[in-house]
Amino acid sequence: MIKPKPEHYQVIIIGGGPIGLACALEAKRSRLSYVVLEKGCLVNSLYNYPTNMTFFSTSERLEIGNVPFVSNNAKPTRAEALEYYRRVTVSNEINLKLFEEVLAVKKQDVNFTVRTAMTNYTANNIIIATGFYDIPYRLNVEGEDLPKVTHYYKDPHFYAFQHVAIIGAQNSAVDAALETWRKGAIVTMVVRQPEIGKRVKYWVRPDIINRIKEGSIKAYFESTVAAIREHEMEIQTPDGMITIPNDRVIAMTGYEPNLSFLKKTGIRLSKAPVRKPEYNEKTQETNIEGIYLAGVICGGMDTHSLFIENSRIHAKRIMAHIRRREK
Repeated sequence: MIKPKPEHYQVIIIGGGPIGLACALEAKRSRLSYVVLEKGCLVNSLYNYPTNMTFFSTSERLEIGNVPFVSNNAKPTRAEALEYYRRVTVSNEINLKLFEEVLAVKKQDVNFTVRTAMTNYTANNIIIATGFYDIPYRLNVEGEDLPKVTHYYKDPHFYAFQHVAIIGAQNSAVDAALETWRKGAIVTMVVRQPEIGKRVKYWVRPDIINRIKEGSIKAYFESTVAAIREHEMEIQTPDGMITIPNDRVIAMTGYEPNLSFLKKTGIRLSKAPVRKPEYNEKTQETNIEGIYLAGVICGGMDTHSLFIENSRIHAKRIMAHIRRREK
């Protein structure tokens, strides 16, 4: 039996987040055949944000493809962002395949073969826009794999009336601490740094500092988790090891990009700790001709330098370069 030829596109976009969608909109405007391959749901990273999250950015800074984003408030919510990106996808009929993880990209002659969990494709050009929200930094302590430990926080109600430990001191950790406390949880924060993170949203930071000062939320600074057990947790503090009662652990320790996928694809990474991938900042093209990077993935381990608002330009740069090559 003769196998059917794989579907071929001028552009395959790996990652269905906001920047992947922005690349799709530019590909469509450029009259290039394309498909977006996403291993999860639409804008999977945003979906995994806390249910009640409010963005730091204003809605116009989250817009893609010159499609207006109208919010009810100065700072849009997660729900509004999900609705916006759904509407962008539907109204522009973006060619999108969800829950189809890309396993490998290989160059064969002038084209690329893309192998997914479901099938194979071929393409002239590849854009990798995979973000960084899929691989959490692990605590690497005893008990981290217990069912009560999570690296993703969604909704506070689940934690009501339980002893909850929040690991971290940036936006996600602070939101989780305040929301779960307000739903009746007994909250303890374990913070490696000497204070709450400076990048915490300016309207939230005073709230968490005041809750800690008044004793409503207990915080151990310059401290680390030593061990997690079924009903308790050990914390290494400046004053020595302590044991506290514990029912749930929310480890908001941050996330890292899938740099191993880039390396496996043949993209060179810097030897510095940031492990920044090699690409031309004028075109976004990597050391492999025809493979481009867009969005947060461009920063390597420096995941705080690139956001939706300053990565949208990547889509225009890439498509301008591809158009010149496709002529």
